[in-house]
Amino acid sequence: MTTVNILSGGAAQGLVRGLAEAFKAQTGFGIDGEFGAVGVMADKLRANTPADLVILTQTFVARLAAEKLVSPSSIADVGRVETALAVRSRDPRVNAKTDADLRDVLRSADAIYVPDTKASTAGQHVAKVLDHLGIAYEVTSRLKIFPNGATAMRELAASTATRPIGCTQATEIIATDGIVLSGPLPPGSELVTMYTAGVAMQAAHPKEAAALIALLTGAEHGDLRRRVGFAS
Repeated sequence: MTTVNILSGGAAQGLVRGLAEAFKAQTGFGIDGEFGAVGVMADKLRANTPADLVILTQTFVARLAAEKLVSPSSIADVGRVETALAVRSRDPRVNAKTDADLRDVLRSADAIYVPDTKASTAGQHVAKVLDHLGIAYEVTSRLKIFPNGATAMRELAASTATRPIGCTQATEIIATDGIVLSGPLPPGSELVTMYTAGVAMQAAHPKEAAALIALLTGAEHGDLRRRVGFAS
């Protein structure tokens, strides 16, 4: 089967998976590609990794368009995603309504599962939050850092720690079996990120890439976007 190739932030993986059958029915194409930290995916496009479209943060897509790697006229916003807390399904939910609550929650965890703190949107934010809360040095030894949020959340689900917690994009939490979304980060520590799609200038299948963007952003799939963790 001919496929459209994607380079995408992990936040969009559940949405893309949910639209795969509709896309195949419409175009006859499958969907292939990579999902991971947005910085890594952007660098892959810069390194000429074959791709028909990208789904990254709005900031990264704008940069790639300025670098003439993404078609400016094709760019469309998919939706906003919160960075949130996760716990194993069998564990009590945690509630962090204030920064003080969040500080207590993170201090009480014996393992904190997060994505790449250098290249991923959520991971970079976690590092900033720990500094903001004044506990970075205290909890550094408990950080369990993985290449992307999806991997971090799978590892959280399998964790044998006593009081583990995770923090990444809500979409990655919702898409992972064995964990649940415990709640958003509180005011002062919150992060809501707009994800955006665009057709790569090197696209082998630009027409089909544009069709997939139309599915990702179309009003008819608003309920699916909300179910997987996107806000309009």
